[in-house]
Amino acid sequence: MSESAVTVFVCVSCRRWRADGEAFDQPGHALASELRLRLREMSGSDVGIVDVDCLAVCTRPCTLALAGTGKWTYVIGDLEPESHVEEIIAAVKSFAASENGIIAWRERPPSFRKGVVARVPPRPSRLEPVEP
Repeated sequence: MSESAVTVFVCVSCRRWRADGEAFDQPGHALASELRLRLREMSGSDVGIVDVDCLAVCTRPCTLALAGTGKWTYVIGDLEPESHVEEIIAAVKSFAASENGIIAWRERPPSFRKGVVARVPPRPSRLEPVEP
């Protein structure tokens, strides 16, 4: 994946009810840890995992954002650390290999097809001034 540096921002403040219904957990911590472990095992990985306090998608835990210079950014919610790690890694590979960050629909894993919260365009290299 040396074509492009990719950053995966993982929300670690999202909370969800645990399966036992007794309390909340914060699944982002487990997701970030598992992604770090798996990506370390991949030779040539040019991916950084960054814990963030909030991606403002609190109703759809667990949430992450895929970003890269000059690429569209994806915000994905409703991810499960226990079952979506393989799909996330596949999406990261497709994202890294793309020229502009847009992942073709057929290449998106099911969790990404269902979980897209937003796709944000890259920041323009030159901004036009706003006239008063």
